[in-house]
Amino acid sequence: MSKQAFVALVTCFNDDETINYEATRAQVRRQVDAGNNIMCAGTNGDFSALTFEEKVRLTEEVTDEVAGRVKVIVNAGMPATFETLKLAREFDRIGVDGIAVVTPFFIACTQDGLIRHFSTVADAVETPVYLYDIPARTQNHIEPETARTLSRHGNIAGIKDSGGAKETLEAYLAVAKDVEGFEVYSGPDHLVLWALQNGAAGCISGLGNAMPNVLAGILNAFNTGDIAEAERQQAIYSAFRTDLYALGFAPAMVKRSLYLQDASVGASRQPALLPNKDQDAQIAGILRRYDLL
Repeated sequence: MSKQAFVALVTCFNDDETINYEATRAQVRRQVDAGNNIMCAGTNGDFSALTFEEKVRLTEEVTDEVAGRVKVIVNAGMPATFETLKLAREFDRIGVDGIAVVTPFFIACTQDGLIRHFSTVADAVETPVYLYDIPARTQNHIEPETARTLSRHGNIAGIKDSGGAKETLEAYLAVAKDVEGFEVYSGPDHLVLWALQNGAAGCISGLGNAMPNVLAGILNAFNTGDIAEAERQQAIYSAFRTDLYALGFAPAMVKRSLYLQDASVGASRQPALLPNKDQDAQIAGILRRYDLL
């Protein structure tokens, strides 16, 4: 079965910080043209800065633009199970391919609390649910044994691992090996190829917003058995990541590097990164080095 790349799509904003749905649709088309699937309302989509109503409309606009050409996963995760459920039911109604649920943030959870949270959401919807682990941002971590317990739920289809630790990714991959139908998607951009070679179903990448064709290139080469080409593309992707992320908060850097390529995407909602001339000059230098500007 061929492996899949999803891009954690940016949400585009107007100057007054309202969502620019037309520009967001243009970004969807760009990713579809490159051959990438879409994850919307994720970390790179400023999900924590969006209202409930905006997430619902954003998902409607994205799925309408995709029109079945690629897969769409949307993140419903919020601090409380109550709102996560409400969002998940809306996404279920709209009709997406998967509902990702990031671990609760701000509320400290036990592993038992996480099992209850994810199971409650998975029980309530028809759409397959994907666990989403990003402990650096949420301060809650899905232990591999918890993932194993949840993998037995009939409607939990897999996990997105954005922890960045190879050991955790290996532990999740061990669960996928043992449990048929449980898929692991890697989040860290420097581990795309490694994850594919070690049994991941694919990746969900933020960096793909700025470099869609290289991401698609890693997957295409891997899927056709051209490992040398996959390694070449991964080396470009990893080097770009290292250069760009050295400058600041990764999602803000991705958004800014995309903005310098196409100003229609707008800035991030405050209090995220404010435009900074010196930083923009550094980002532009990196983009030129990778023939992106």
